[in-house]
Amino acid sequence: MMIKLLFSAVLMFFCLLLNAQKESDEGLLGDFDGNGTKEYAYIKLNDCGDECDGKCESVIYFSDKKLKSFTISPAKSGTLYNLKDLNNDGKDEIGFYPNWCTSCWHPFYVYTFRKTGWEALVQPISTHCSQWESDEFPIKKDPKKKGYVFVSSSQFVDDDIKIITKSIKIK
Repeated sequence: MMIKLLFSAVLMFFCLLLNAQKESDEGLLGDFDGNGTKEYAYIKLNDCGDECDGKCESVIYFSDKKLKSFTISPAKSGTLYNLKDLNNDGKDEIGFYPNWCTSCWHPFYVYTFRKTGWEALVQPISTHCSQWESDEFPIKKDPKKKGYVFVSSSQFVDDDIKIITKSIKIK
């Protein structure tokens, strides 16, 4: 009975990991190079005080050293997202939402791994905290158009913050 309970708990944990889009600051799993093996991505913060003084660089590292790390600045750590395969190349894309000491406006970054290394899949997406509170995620695959994604961004329109969603072609 105890073994069944333990097995069920472990199975539920792994199912949650596979279905979860967001991971905590500790990192996340994904097949970022398309080789069929999950890699672990995690963030390390460089030179950033409590008041966001210093360089404030967040470096994203991977358990597989063949995947080069990359730096996002300014960013006082942040949250990583496994965006799954947005561009149909067999690799999971990675999203990063940075923390900062001031303001509710933050870009959302989307990267894909190519032969030359990590590249932006789309331009950084402008987001406001109200967008996140409304559960309007910044990017998802457009199911009706191959090679396109829906990008939802926060924009200041007519003295108000609006969430604008467009289908755009990705490279």
